[in-house]
Formats: sequence, structure tokens, C-alpha cells
Amino acid sequence: MNLTPAEARRKLVHTAVGSLALLLRFMSWREAALMAVAAFFFNWLALPRLGGRGLWREADHGRGYPIGILLYPLAVLGLILAFHGELWKAAALWGILAVGDGMAAFLGLAAGSARLPWNRAKSWAGLVAFAAFGTIAASVLAVWTLRLPLAAWASPRVLALTVPVTVVCALVESLPTTLDDNLTVPLVGAAAIALFSLAEPARLLADPEVGSRLLLGFAVNAVIAVAARATALLDTPGAASAVVIGTAITVGLGLAGLLLMIAFFVLGGAATRLGYARKAARGIAQENGGARGWRNAWANGGVPALLALLAAMAPSELRAVCTLAYAAAVATAAADTCSSEVGKAYGGRTVLLTTWQPVPPGTEGGVSLAGTLAGAVAAALLAAMGPAGRLYAWMLVPLVAAAGVLGSLAESVLGNVAESRGWMGNDALNALNTAFGAAIMALMLLAVP
Repeated sequence: MNLTPAEARRKLVHTAVGSLALLLRFMSWREAALMAVAAFFFNWLALPRLGGRGLWREADHGRGYPIGILLYPLAVLGLILAFHGELWKAAALWGILAVGDGMAAFLGLAAGSARLPWNRAKSWAGLVAFAAFGTIAASVLAVWTLRLPLAAWASPRVLALTVPVTVVCALVESLPTTLDDNLTVPLVGAAAIALFSLAEPARLLADPEVGSRLLLGFAVNAVIAVAARATALLDTPGAASAVVIGTAITVGLGLAGLLLMIAFFVLGGAATRLGYARKAARGIAQENGGARGWRNAWANGGVPALLALLAAMAPSELRAVCTLAYAAAVATAAADTCSSEVGKAYGGRTVLLTTWQPVPPGTEGGVSLAGTLAGAVAAALLAAMGPAGRLYAWMLVPLVAAAGVLGSLAESVLGNVAESRGWMGNDALNALNTAFGAAIMALMLLAVP
């Protein structure tokens, strides 16, 4: 998409409205919520009568209302309600949404730089602009709302939070999806700032063993990646990605944490090769002869790697939660991969969980008895690797396995709807289901007295 005059005006207004986040310094959360509600009704009822239709996109005219313009104040309202006791977080995310997204459009569409490999409609210039300007806006608004000196926006303590949150939001904005950025960016940003605000990077940096874990992780994962490339389990970009992911996990949780990811890799590789000729004959086999690429590596390993690093940076009372969430995310990836691959080859009758209608094996969102059982076994085997490496106690294995199965089933429920409506592709769904598994594990822990 080119930066047309209409799109430029739209993004200019989108960015300028972010200046209202400055008011959060002087407001209670109730007053801020009323402001967002008033903005929604203004955008819905008054703006079209004041010439606001000129800001609508072509699809908005077709449906009769501007989805993005209406979602914007609702997203701000959601942030205010979610962080009503810490409005500085709502202000920071509002800055990312307004300035980061706005500048990504201006520079990304105007610069015409190299396209992103995962989304040819987006550019590296837009991604960098989102991260840079979004970080500045989030940092300034956070310290402003907290009534700190404005110079504190560039302090390491502030940037240690705003940089990773903004980078996560920038990556989400860059994904190929039909979902509106005014929904996806604040939603993921809220989860990210809640997690990263618990982290204490100084804990990891002060760990005297972090250097040895880094070197050990790189060496071990490089050997595994070379072997995987030689046996065609991974292609070259996939192998390089596996080294980065595996090293991050080793830095965060040591070889005990890496053991779970190795178990997933072995189980997933075996399931992919199982009945491969049959799957190939049906046209539903993993492409490239079963070799997984960098997209698959990050889709299944990105969230676990992040959780492993968070476990190393979290306060002692939260380290166990992050560790178990990591295990559940990997168990979810194992359950999803094994259930899918076994179901494609030997699933027999396959149905959609949402409607129970029969569908061909390999259909996104389809489940079969054999595939589901295979996924449950894979989750249980993966969960059992934790106590083997003394990562957590044996009594927690059933919880980790259950979270893995439930996370996989949640993806099956969402998968058919999401892909059929173009909300997101399979890689984004795989990343989302690992997050589901981790979240389910965290909720289980909160429910246990």
C-alpha cells in the first residue's frame, strides 16, 4: 500500500490523538475511562457528520462504519481498565499505539525500503520506525504520568521495560493478518508490559554463571542444529534460528530447560516423518521433505524462549511460575505438532471442534481420536522431562501435560475460524497456542491454594 494523501491524514490524526495520553497524569482512572467512552461515541456519531468520512478506508465505506477509528478509543478504554491502578502503563501503551504505529506507516510506506521476509506488505523501515518512535513515546509518557523528571525517559531502568515491550508490539504489527492493529497491538502490548514489568534484568546480568551458560548453550545448540540440518529435519535458516532459540533457553533455564525443547524437537521430528509417504500422497505433508524452516522454529520456540529468559529475570517468588509456563508452552507445541502429524497420517475420521462436522485430515482446526491421543502422549512425555532435569517436581507433571493438551485444543478451536477469515496464518496460530498453554498453566497455578 502506498502512502496516499488520505492515508497520511488518517495516520496524522491517529498519531496526534495520542497527545491526549498526557492528560492521564492529571486524571483518575474513572475520569480517563469516561474520556475514552466519550471519544468512542464522538468517533461513532459526531465525526462522520464533521467530515470524518474522509478518514475512512475503502473497506470502511463498504461496511458502513470505520472499524479502526472505533477500535482505537475502545482499545484505550481497555488499557485504562486493565491498568487502572497503574495508569502509566496505559499511557505507555497508548504512546506505542499512536506514535509507533503512526510513524511505521509514514516511514514504512514513504521510504520504500526492503520488504520483511514474513510479510511483503511491510518494510524494515516501518518496523524500525515503530520500534524507535514507539519506545520514545512510551518512555516519555510513562515518566510524565509517574511525575518523574522527563530526562528519566532515557534511563536504563525505563528503557529496559519500554524497549522489549515496543519491539514485541512492532513485531505483532508487522505480521500478515487481517485483524486491526488497534486491536492486536494493545492486546499483546498489555500482556507484554504486564510480564516485562515483573522482570529484573539486573538479576540475569549479575548471575556469575550466565556467561558459561551462554557459551555452553551456543555450543550444544550448534551441534544439534548441524545434526538436524544434516538429517534434513531443519533447513539452514531453521537451523540458525534453532541455535538462537536454544541458546536463549539455556541462558534462562540451563540445560535442564533445554532438555524440554530437545524432547519437543525429537518428538516433533519423529511425528513429521511418521507416515510421511501417506501424507505426501494426500498432499498434506510438511513441505521440503519434512524439513522445518525458520518460521516454524520461531512459531514454536519464540514464546518458550521469552519465558525462559523471564524466568531468569523474575523475582524468586515468580521464577517457578515462569518456569512452569515455559514447560507448558513447549508441551503445547509438542501436543499440537504430534496430534497434527499423526492425525494427518492415521487420524481416520476428522471433525471440527467448533461444529463436529467431518472434514478431510489436515484441515486447520480438525481433530481426530488418534491425533488427540498422540498429542496427549507427547504432552505427557514432554512434561516428564522437567523432573528428569530437576526443573520442577514430579507432582506438577499432570498440570503441565494438561495445560499442553488444553493449549493445543484451544488452537484447534480458533484455527479454522482464524484461517478461514484470514485473521492469521498457521505460524501465528502456532505461536498463539504456545502462549495459550503458558497462560493456562499460570491460571492453574493461581487456582491452586
